Amino acid sequence: MPKVITVIPARMQATRLPGKPMADIAGVPMIVQVWRRAMAAEIGRVVVATDAAEIMDAIRAAGGESVMTRADHSSGSDRVYEAVNKVDPEISCDAVVNLQGDLPTLEPRLIRDCLAPLADPKVDIATLAAEIDDDDERANPNVVKVVGSPLGTAGRMRALYFTRATAPHGDGPLYHHIGIYAYRRSALDRFVGLAPSVLEKRERLEQLRALEDGMRIDVTVVDTVPLGVDTPADLERARALLGHGSS
Repeated sequence: MPKVITVIPARMQATRLPGKPMADIAGVPMIVQVWRRAMAAEIGRVVVATDAAEIMDAIRAAGGESVMTRADHSSGSDRVYEAVNKVDPEISCDAVVNLQGDLPTLEPRLIRDCLAPLADPKVDIATLAAEIDDDDERANPNVVKVVGSPLGTAGRMRALYFTRATAPHGDGPLYHHIGIYAYRRSALDRFVGLAPSVLEKRERLEQLRALEDGMRIDVTVVDTVPLGVDTPADLERARALLGHGSS
């Protein structure tokens, strides 16, 4: 396994749920819940990258590592890149996991599953997907689908496209993309140096930038989609799953 650093980008400016990294879930801020799950994956160093002092203070109070990053980043991957270069300037880590900070109920095994495709040296970026079993999700543009070609390894496919449309057409499974990424360090360097691509801007999906530049993304198919907290209703679901906390 490559030497790995997991970076969790977190900021306070979410539009649908302002201040959500600090939302109380079972007595601690949500960002601490996510950090705990990243630590439980036991794949290496975990760093929270933020532009907010309260997030940094919460992580450090929990015994974790946090780094301040610029406030003007346009994407989480740009924040991750700044953080990695600050905390690992000697480039001792071979791979970087970009873990969303709004997945408080995430099963740690999914982080390890995401990393697995990087065992193949031909893979630049690895990510996750789960088969869609809800008909409403098939046509929901908020559910991103990955179109992939199966590989010889069970539960693994090579990503050919990501889309908000219902794709591919015809009989067969559709796959819900889960936005956790594992980058080879060199691939992250390459990715953040690219300009936003035509399809990326059209679909509003950053990962298409990598595909359009010829980078290889492989996908591990898993059996669950972690709860992402984007709305007050999502927050209440997370609290119900983990034990209630105050708002």
